[in-house]
Amino acid sequence: MRRRREDGYHELETLFAFVAHGDTVTLGDGAGFAVDGPFAAALAGEGDNLVTRTAAKFAQMFGVEAAGRITLTKRLPVASGLGGGSADAAATLRLLARHEGIALDDPRLFECADALGSDVPACLYSRTAIGRGRGEQLEPVAGAPGTPVLLVNPGIAVATAAVFARWDGIDRGALGEGELLLVAAAGRNDLEPPALAVAPEVGAVLALLGAQAGVTLARMSGSGATCFALFDDVAARDRAAAAVRQAHPGWWCLETVLL
Repeated sequence: MRRRREDGYHELETLFAFVAHGDTVTLGDGAGFAVDGPFAAALAGEGDNLVTRTAAKFAQMFGVEAAGRITLTKRLPVASGLGGGSADAAATLRLLARHEGIALDDPRLFECADALGSDVPACLYSRTAIGRGRGEQLEPVAGAPGTPVLLVNPGIAVATAAVFARWDGIDRGALGEGELLLVAAAGRNDLEPPALAVAPEVGAVLALLGAQAGVTLARMSGSGATCFALFDDVAARDRAAAAVRQAHPGWWCLETVLL
């Protein structure tokens, strides 16, 4: 976090990295929107959401009719700091572009993404990058594909606005340079202290992850409450996942890898 802007946004530097598992968006016959999956209940009954807004924005931008029935399979917790909604929007843009024969590097897609949310351009880009400005100014960073990752959420949703509102406004400097793991290890999450004030359970997650054998880095993701841990190898990650599930059966865990 660098400063609060007059337009209501925050000037920030954020490291975007992507994992192999998440929500999926599919297009089928019919019309409208449907949601299924383990976390569908959190979105059920909503007349408007980021996926439906994305479809409307795409239709407006490209002058096309609704392509069919969009189904979101929600596998990631809602309001969990993982950028799931932004990734769903970006996936919807790619899905509709392919259906209409529009190139995925068409600048109009990025214009749609930028209008939908600060993290959507990064998710449309879908490569390891540092985001500046609101997060939409993207600079590629060498990634670490295949690195084992464990995601853990203590079963609580955290409102992003509530966390941002508690940031102390102190600029603690820019992110470093280099490849993903070096930048991540030398960096920090300025939203962690305010997130801990909103959701103290985050501290328990970080402490448990940090105590696992083979962990190389444990941090909170985004504005929380999900935390991630990177591991030396898959076996260490899987042992850590088993330990988390044994200690806290109600917590959500996902074993995955960096893309």
